[in-house]
Amino acid sequence: MPVVPPGSTVLVTGANGFIATWIVRNLLEKGYNVRGTVRSVDKGIPLQKIFEKYEDKFKFVVVPDITKEGAFDDAVKGVDAIAHTASPVNFSTVDPQDIIQPAVRGTKSILRSALQNGSNVQRVIFTSSTAAVLEVDPEPRTFSEDDWNDLSVAEVERYGKGVPPVTGYRASKTLAERAAWKFVEENKANIKWDLVVINPPFVFGPITHNVPTLSALNMSAAQFHSIVVGHSDAGGKTPQELRNTGNCWIDVRDLAEAEALALQKDSVANERVIVCAGAFVWQEWLDVANSLGPTFLSSHPDLPKGVPISSSDPGIVHQIQYNTSKAERLLGIKYRTKEDLVKDTFTDYESRGW
Repeated sequence: MPVVPPGSTVLVTGANGFIATWIVRNLLEKGYNVRGTVRSVDKGIPLQKIFEKYEDKFKFVVVPDITKEGAFDDAVKGVDAIAHTASPVNFSTVDPQDIIQPAVRGTKSILRSALQNGSNVQRVIFTSSTAAVLEVDPEPRTFSEDDWNDLSVAEVERYGKGVPPVTGYRASKTLAERAAWKFVEENKANIKWDLVVINPPFVFGPITHNVPTLSALNMSAAQFHSIVVGHSDAGGKTPQELRNTGNCWIDVRDLAEAEALALQKDSVANERVIVCAGAFVWQEWLDVANSLGPTFLSSHPDLPKGVPISSSDPGIVHQIQYNTSKAERLLGIKYRTKEDLVKDTFTDYESRGW
């Protein structure tokens, strides 16, 4: 028997985001009822239209400021589970606290509301990130759920506004997730639900939410388009950078499936789980894109090529990798391939005229 079976009502915070909209769609397809939070009615109406075929199974509620005390008090009433995805991503701010404080306060806010007003809640899924796991290391390294990115937090504490924006972002993910685990520990005598934390790396894939222009894309999707499609110079990356820089990835649809599985599996209760399809350097995405030819993206016949990687190329090193055995064991998740992701993403681009 699933912990939270289909037919239950799930609250998805930040429901109009790239990841969250796929979570909503996947849950609706599986027979769940979904209540999504948005910051304004203007952000909720397009969602209502996207999911209109599900009729009253999808509804949105407005939560203007997730950091305010009691912001989610009404939203959590009557729901059986919560998928918390709402968190700021801001790479233009100078002060890292501009992203850290909202992330931490928003986390505490949703958990406090779940404790005080979520009498039906059985499980809370917190979408964290591998940014809370990895630490920059000159040597290639494989990380697991036992690892924490305390280095970024220490750098923020030491240098303040002098840290790069990516350091502030990583610190925000680390501190928000630690705040979630601390809240559960401090309130375990009164909590009737369990916490599951999902840690994805870079999230790519087709889009299902309302994105009127390329400039409105979220960070990871925008970077993918810029490097793989949008510019003949691969977003300004040199051939050497294309072969030497990268990270790890997951298809957004697989992440949505991981969250649905996390609602159902009893064994994943109070666990931290990395979900990741594998490592990449950017040249690998270019190679996949060019191998598909113009069939999937006829509007861009001259995609960036870089320097293709041969099957025996000894020069490619994946600096960051993750041990995903826990996700495979507890969730039983299967991942799409790079080819699947590029095909479907290109088809989406064509439909949007990108």
